[in-house]
Amino acid sequence: MDIDKKLSLLGGLTPAQFMRRHWHKKPLLIRQAVPGLEPLVSRAELFELAGRDDVESRLIVHGERGWTLRHGPLPRRALPPLSRPGWTVLVQGVDLQVDAVHALMQQFRFVPDARLDDLMISYATDGGGVGPHFDTYDVFLLQVHGRRRWRIGRLDDPQLVPGVPLKILANFEPEEEWVLEPGDMLYLPPRWAHDGIAEGECMTYSVGFRSPRRSELAREVLVRMLEAQEEDEVLYRDPGQPATGTPGLIPPPLRDHAERAIARLLGDRTALDCALGEYLTEPKPHVWFDGAAAREAADLSGGVRLDRRTRMMYDARHVFINGESYRAGGRDAVLMRRLADRRELGAAEVARLSDGARQLLEQWADDGWLHALDPS
Repeated sequence: MDIDKKLSLLGGLTPAQFMRRHWHKKPLLIRQAVPGLEPLVSRAELFELAGRDDVESRLIVHGERGWTLRHGPLPRRALPPLSRPGWTVLVQGVDLQVDAVHALMQQFRFVPDARLDDLMISYATDGGGVGPHFDTYDVFLLQVHGRRRWRIGRLDDPQLVPGVPLKILANFEPEEEWVLEPGDMLYLPPRWAHDGIAEGECMTYSVGFRSPRRSELAREVLVRMLEAQEEDEVLYRDPGQPATGTPGLIPPPLRDHAERAIARLLGDRTALDCALGEYLTEPKPHVWFDGAAAREAADLSGGVRLDRRTRMMYDARHVFINGESYRAGGRDAVLMRRLADRRELGAAEVARLSDGARQLLEQWADDGWLHALDPS
């Protein structure tokens, strides 16, 4: 992607300008970010996804008795009638299920893949919404069908309404208000309060980003580092330990032994890099690959493309794919990085890979992680 090319998606800004001026800083309303946009998933198809047990979904209803929340799977009979106002269905990770939605999400890859999370579709009847709230991550809200009225404001008071199954702000003070039509988009940085209400039947696509907490990141990385570490045979020994009259006291040398063990673990930068890359590319729990179907097209000489569910990244010395890490150098590293960036390699590029790298592609194809390019 040319980060210095002006995009209608960003209201005529280049990706470089958008990231510098707005990302994590201030909202941006973009009229006709995607001109002529029509739903990529029909209402019936979205309801079918909501009813599957391998897709995350929620039903939110706002009525006379207040707010109710139900987690999926949501069979069609569990949804209110279309004539009833005030309800919303949220379906997560639609980019993992539908090629056209995955292709739309690729337009947002001016942000690193390590931060890009998923595309959620929100379907709402008239008056439907999830109440005034804030997110801890950046989000693009793309209107696809119907109209939605958005009110936004700075988060001055994060207090929530008690006794409600949703995180609804108790004291929301909007500063700006717009009605979005199909093709319009609103970008919001983290912790900007917002409230979107459907005006008639509507559908909104939300592109969200990963913002792992420091504690979560540390836990996931350390667990992987420990699992990858070879068995440490250095036992704690204390030949100088004297007799003690305070047996409940933890010996300071034992504490030092634990500190040295942690320092040794954290001092292995290669292990840390591998653990981080494996964590960032680990598929979500409900994601699975159909390797059997992939084997029907085993000839990769014409080029390859990554499966829409595959997460692939790299650093200076490694390539990471779906929770696994590989050392890469020379021409293979250049081409594998190109595969991660472009999500495909042409026939000439595949031919330039070493035998070992081509064997890796074949293994990934067997696993369903990538596919042969369609000659058409």
